Order: sequence, then C-alpha cells, then structure tokens
Amino acid sequence: MRTICLYFEIHQIIHLKRYRFFDIGTNHYYYDDYANETSINEVAERSYIPALNTLIGMVKDSGGAFKVALSISGVALEQLEIHAPAVIDLLHQLNDTGCCEFLAEPYSHGLSSLANEDCFKEEVMRQSAKMKQMFGKAPKVFRNSSLIYNDEIGAMVASMGFKGMLTEGAKHVLGWKSPHYVYHCNMNPNLKLLLRDFKLSDDISLRFSNSEWNEYPLFADKYISWIDAFPQEEQVINIFMELCSLGMSQPLSSNILEFLKALPACAKEKGITFSTPTEIVTKLKSVSQLDVPYPMSWVDEERDTSCWLGNVMQREAFNKLYSVAERVHICDDRRIKQDWDYLQASNNFRFMTTKNSGVGLNRGIYESPYDAFTNYMNILGDFIKRVDSLYPVDIDNEELNALLTTIKNQGDEIEELHKELEKAQKKLEKEKAAEKKKEPKDTSKPAAKSTAKKVTAKKPAAKSAK
Repeated sequence: MRTICLYFEIHQIIHLKRYRFFDIGTNHYYYDDYANETSINEVAERSYIPALNTLIGMVKDSGGAFKVALSISGVALEQLEIHAPAVIDLLHQLNDTGCCEFLAEPYSHGLSSLANEDCFKEEVMRQSAKMKQMFGKAPKVFRNSSLIYNDEIGAMVASMGFKGMLTEGAKHVLGWKSPHYVYHCNMNPNLKLLLRDFKLSDDISLRFSNSEWNEYPLFADKYISWIDAFPQEEQVINIFMELCSLGMSQPLSSNILEFLKALPACAKEKGITFSTPTEIVTKLKSVSQLDVPYPMSWVDEERDTSCWLGNVMQREAFNKLYSVAERVHICDDRRIKQDWDYLQASNNFRFMTTKNSGVGLNRGIYESPYDAFTNYMNILGDFIKRVDSLYPVDIDNEELNALLTTIKNQGDEIEELHKELEKAQKKLEKEKAAEKKKEPKDTSKPAAKSTAKKVTAKKPAAKSAK
C-alpha cells in the first residue's frame, strides 16, 4: 500500500547584532534581543500556531489515520520556551495524539557534521535528550541540518544507534532511480534512508500561491492524483518542508491550510495512507544502497553545500570557528557553550553567500555578503579570545589530547557508577518488597482502637445519669 511521509522542520534564526572591531575584548554579548523576540513572535502568530492547530485537527478528524513528523532544533526550542510558550503547548497537544513523531537533529542547526565528529555527535545526543525530556520518547530517526548527507555522515549517524535518516532525493545522486523507495547507507546497511521528493515538496512550500505557475490553483484532489499516478511499486512518497512555509512562504490568505486539511480525505479515497518515518523504516526493506561521496542538501538548484561553503569568506569563517571545536568540547562554561550553539547555526554562513540562487535571500542587518563576513568575524574574534583564556593556545596537541582522554575516561567511570547505583537501588527495593511480604500482620492496634471507642462511648451515658 502506498504511503505518504509528511515531515516539517522548525528552526529559528538567532539574529546577531552589529559588532564592531573595537568591541572585541570588551563586549561579550552578540545578539539582537529585540529582533529575536519580534521575529519568533511573528512566525509563531502567522505560521506555527495556525499550522499546528491545523495538524492537530487533521489527526482528530481522520480518527488517527493522519500522521506527521517534526524536528525542532535546540536553539529554536530555547527561543520558543522564552518568547512563544503557546507553540510549546501545541506541540505537546500534537504529541498527545500519538500520531506525531519527533526526530533528532543537531542542536545548533549547524554544519558540525562536515567539520568535527565529536562535536556533531555531542549536539545530536543533546538535542535527542531534549526531545525525550519534552515529549517522552527518544528519537529513532535522524535528520541533519538542511538534510545534509553523505556516506560518512550516514556512518556516523548509524553509529549513534539511529535506524533511519531523512535526506534529499537529489537528481545528481539518484540519476535514473526514484526517491519513492527505501534505500540504505552504503557504509552501514542498518541505516535506512528516506529521500525527499523535491518536486512535490516544493509544489507546496514554494509554488502553491504563485499565480503564474502552470498548475495554479492547486487543489488537494489534483495533488493526490499525481501521487496515485506513480507506478504501484513506488510505495513511499516523502514530502519534507519547513513548517514556516505554511503561513510565511505561503500566506494563510492563499488557503494553504485548507489545502492541507483536505489531503487525508482525498488520500483515503485513493487508498493512500500516512506514516511516520519510524513506521516506514521498520516495515519496509531497503531496495538498494545509496552512494553519496560528496555532501548533498535540500538547498538551491545544486542541492549541495555551496550556499554555506561556496566562497573563500565562508570557508575562512567555517575553518576559524571549528579550529576551537576541541577546546569548546571540553569546556564547561555555560555562556561559552550557548554562544557556540548560536555561532554554529548555518544561517550565519548563508548570509555570506555570493551565489545568485534565483531565490530572494533576506540578509537581515547586512548590506552585502562582505558585511556579513566582517560582522561575524569580529564576533568570532571575541569568542575565540574567551576560549583561549580558558584553554590557552600554547597548550600543545598532546596535552590537549591527554586532557580530552582524561575527561572521557572520567565520564565513562561516572556513567558506570550511575549504572551500578541504579542496580543497587533496584536490588534494595526488591529486598524491601520481599521483607514486607514476609512480615506478619499486627492485630494488636485495631483491638486497642476498639477498646478506646468503648471507653469514650461510656462517658456521655455517665453525664446523662447525673
């Protein structure tokens, strides 16, 4: 039976403020709080809140037949918790339906998978822990920032225990193959891959309200008929996009939510179901391995990483940032860790692009890519100074590696001690429970109570006799 896997991303840009060269060493706060609060409230009101209410309604109206997947970056969750708690409440309501799966992704929505394996794994596991804490389940399927994937990244993700991963169905990788099958990583067949159908996804997220598009206006029955027309053996249709497409990229006045609401009923008429990523990777077998030697993504026509690392400025900023990755990794300073998450976010490098992608790029406060590069490098200069003050650059690699090894060993020992403590507590609880079962019942106390009742009952009678 053919099934649709519908997935939405939630990520929020952390806006940097104007930071001058002379601020380096004196001002360690890098963010435009007003822009951050304003932008997330705007997205919440115009997109997240109406879209999530719609998804909740679709689950209820379909009797649980409609299913959806979401992934939320850690930095977006932080902003939502501070500025838009109503969105968090709706996410919990959607989770309570049992028809939504929350996926793992890098906490920062950054590019660490292309730079540093330890840094990448740490932030993925941190975001996964946040998902389990908030929604009660540890994610089993992973999606990288902007669906970035290659063979080595797949191997890293598989080594962390994930069963599946979402990525792009890029033409230059698939060739004649269809994205409507389950594939697997060529370096670890245990990791199954779900590939985005970029045409069907972009029809909703990019073209839906475009009156010059030859398929405009798009109705749900037409859209489902396109899916129904695929060959019967093509069973999995992966439609992935940003949640802010519903309300921001495609305004609510375009009836985008009404279109979405109609999809489950139209799909049911054609015998098409909805499934979560975990359901698909559990039920369906892979048809073939996917060979991806170079990173691909869902961005721009090239579907690669050139929008972040395509010019000299971007690569210089990227290399400079990750030159301190090992030192930040062993750091326990809360402010350093938070700044590290925010500075890793991929949009910082996207603002520096000199590509003409054909899609309008909002550079925020920046007048040009060179302006974005200068501002970011000023901030990075101050950040690196702070890291160096904790772990000076004159510590050679051997000393740093020894320190990292010591910290790792200590962490392993602490984990083992926690496990032993849990076992001891469980054993103690069992022993106490067994002792309670063996203890004979004490019948003396109830007797004493009944005697007391008799004594107190006599007193009123004596008073009435007087």
